[in-house]
Amino acid sequence: MAADEKPMHGITMHGAPALPADFTHFPYVNPDAPKGGEITYCVVGSFDNLNPFILKSMRTTARGVIDTIFGNLVFEPLMMRSADEPFSLYGLLAESVVMDDERSFAEFNLDPDARWSDGEPVTPEDVIFTYEAYTEKGRPPYSSRMAKIEKIEKTGDHSVRFTFNDQADREFPLIIALTPIVPKHAFSLDTFDQSTLKPVIGSGAYRIDKVEPGTRITFARNADYWGEKVSSKRGYDNFDKVTIEYFLNVNSLVEAFKKGICSVYSESDPVRRQRGIDFPAARNGDVVSDTFKNGVPPAVSGFFFNTRREKFADPRVRRALSKLYDFGWVNTNILKGEYERTLSYWQGSFLSALGRPANDRERALLAPFAEKVTPEIMEGTYGKDEMSDAEIGRAQLRAALDLLKEAGYRLEGNALVNPAGEALTFEIVVTSQEGERLATVYQRALRKIGVDVAIRLLDDSQAQQRKQRYDFDVIIASVGFSGTLSPGIEQLTRWGSDAARAEGTFNLSGAADPAIDAMIDAMLNAREEDDYVAAVRALDRVLMSGAYVVPMQHDNNEWVAYWSYLDHPEKTPLYGYKLQTWWRKAEAN
Repeated sequence: MAADEKPMHGITMHGAPALPADFTHFPYVNPDAPKGGEITYCVVGSFDNLNPFILKSMRTTARGVIDTIFGNLVFEPLMMRSADEPFSLYGLLAESVVMDDERSFAEFNLDPDARWSDGEPVTPEDVIFTYEAYTEKGRPPYSSRMAKIEKIEKTGDHSVRFTFNDQADREFPLIIALTPIVPKHAFSLDTFDQSTLKPVIGSGAYRIDKVEPGTRITFARNADYWGEKVSSKRGYDNFDKVTIEYFLNVNSLVEAFKKGICSVYSESDPVRRQRGIDFPAARNGDVVSDTFKNGVPPAVSGFFFNTRREKFADPRVRRALSKLYDFGWVNTNILKGEYERTLSYWQGSFLSALGRPANDRERALLAPFAEKVTPEIMEGTYGKDEMSDAEIGRAQLRAALDLLKEAGYRLEGNALVNPAGEALTFEIVVTSQEGERLATVYQRALRKIGVDVAIRLLDDSQAQQRKQRYDFDVIIASVGFSGTLSPGIEQLTRWGSDAARAEGTFNLSGAADPAIDAMIDAMLNAREEDDYVAAVRALDRVLMSGAYVVPMQHDNNEWVAYWSYLDHPEKTPLYGYKLQTWWRKAEAN
């Protein structure tokens, strides 16, 4: 080990971690939160699998095994992310890490106390097996990790070293640190890719207790959890029992919340919020509601065009259709004026290109792809009209038709047809009544320019299957579960060309553009923050110009209703409230 290669308690994408080596807990938790009691979360959908790392049943894996909302109850990574910093990691399974300045390797020193839930120690062999299993039998993005790794080797009883190849970028060591680890002794490589409903063994604070396929899964807190005193886990995992109930639709979920079956209910629709909590328990104070403010860009939700379909291959067509989402009408008539229009993929943050002219760094990155960015997006003038509350009028209809004419379309009677005389028609897949309402508004505007749109309402499991096979024209979806101030390798699975060709990725739009790939590469390899910000803004410009998604709207206020036996920390972290840090009041246990 070189003199400057000392074990570090934490690592970050740029700069240094905010917390010192002797920190005792994250600033957004209650380290003295009482342990005990139970909580029940409720979701729409179904499940038929407990292994979250495989392609088969990927989108119908039980929630909570690994989960960005309810927590990684069963499987844990080498290091844990702080929710109060853009991208900083602190020790978990690995108590420290050693890296060189070039980040050509990362050596993780496992905590000698780390144990699987059956009492077996976590070993370097487990880490090595994890990557073997993911590479041979895993799903994206886990299956592609080894493409950037030259070798993995055990370097001690409690240490494992990753040596990276020339395909790796500066973010990749952090991705390795965040990758969940599985126990070698509890999995067979031969059957790793098969769905299972047999409770899996992990290192997390919970064991899978009961499984009712498609209906309910229950997790019991492990009284012998090894990480109870780890600084990054203090204040987490406070319930003795966590149950996740599944419902066919939102309406039945809301009714279950009213009856006390569900402990927590979050809602983005302001109308449904007001109607949903107007019941006796809410009026007498047994149910309370809070609004939490987060400091990250909103997750982008909208209508995803499947550009694998020829009708959406031309960006001019997508730009034209994008002009006709009537945000003004939606916000006034459906959302009570409480929302803002979403246009940028990092809106409201220093990473967003919206309203900013490209600087010299951005222009240099985009120079080889000048035709991929529209002049108004390059100059920062795009967005003023789109973000207003004015309803769509003749000017927007005319602008959309002009673009479609450039792409070769013409009006023939009441239909918009291409040079071959084929009408432009498509189907929008939705999974909720709220989505159906928004799609109907979009449908109405498109009909005015001769585009015939059908709307298909599917249940969650049907929609997930369609997503996995990319079997749709247009689908309402979200780019990610939440926004981020540290975009990185996940952008490859959302927008990268390789992901467009692989089944089961999050690149729903099928984006496959050298300009996107180049901007992501520049972002992942930026060593200075100014270069990183320039690369993200340049990517933002390419994505906005490509019109792969018709973004809808957002509200950075997170509204949650919950039964009054629950409590939560006073501080809301940068990334918003964390259910994993809540607890049940002692008097309610």
